[in-house]
Amino acid sequence: MHTRQEKIEALGRVIDTLDRLRVECPWDRKQTNESLRPNTIEEVYELTDALLASDNTNISKELGDVLLHILFYAKIGEEKEAFDIADVADRLNEKLIFRHPHIFGNVDAETPEQVSANWEQIKLKEKGGNKTVLAGVPASLPSLIKAYRIQEKAANVGFDWQEPAQVWDKVKEEIAEFEAEAVAAPKNEKGKPLPEAREALADEMGDLIFSLVNAARLYGIHPDTALDHTCRKFTNRFNHIEQQAKEQGRDLSTLSLEEMDSYWNEAKRLGL
Repeated sequence: MHTRQEKIEALGRVIDTLDRLRVECPWDRKQTNESLRPNTIEEVYELTDALLASDNTNISKELGDVLLHILFYAKIGEEKEAFDIADVADRLNEKLIFRHPHIFGNVDAETPEQVSANWEQIKLKEKGGNKTVLAGVPASLPSLIKAYRIQEKAANVGFDWQEPAQVWDKVKEEIAEFEAEAVAAPKNEKGKPLPEAREALADEMGDLIFSLVNAARLYGIHPDTALDHTCRKFTNRFNHIEQQAKEQGRDLSTLSLEEMDSYWNEAKRLGL
């Protein structure tokens, strides 16, 4: 591993390289906050893929790509004489110290849960911080993650179930409400709800999913991670079905449901 000085020097080389590219490269020169934003989102998702795969080589690579975007936004800020990378680092350091009074002050926090609860209270009090408990949840977050963060923040100020088992009554209530709405909804000849009924069904489904997110949180499971694992598992098993069809020289759509189910169970036995 590198020394602290080597780390600082490496970061300085990247800043120097970016400074030159900003002047000499036509593509780098024309970038703005707006043009970079979609790429930033893509880079974060690529980092997420590497993290989920525990691929240290790609984690290092993708972290570099994310770091490039951080430095690029800071460079644009510097050109506008608004802020530079030193301002970014200084504000981050000040925030870390301010939000960790159990380390740098005289507040007690012995567990991660206590630290998280203190964090939310501090953000409400700090200058320029969140005006309300839920104000810090970005509107553009993916809905599953947004639901988790909303519930987490509410729980940090005491709005939560006393015990995890209590949430199941709510889940069952939401299932019953969705089922009742589905039964009552007008349907077409194939038994599917008509378009005018879908808004009410979607509202009930949202409530049900929200309650399941709550259940996951109370049991220490992040729903996005759990669902991603299931998506990967489904993909692996479905790919196995498709591969079996190809080996038989058949189109996937010609397999009967019974055949697909048999190959699915085979994939499960193979640990896919």
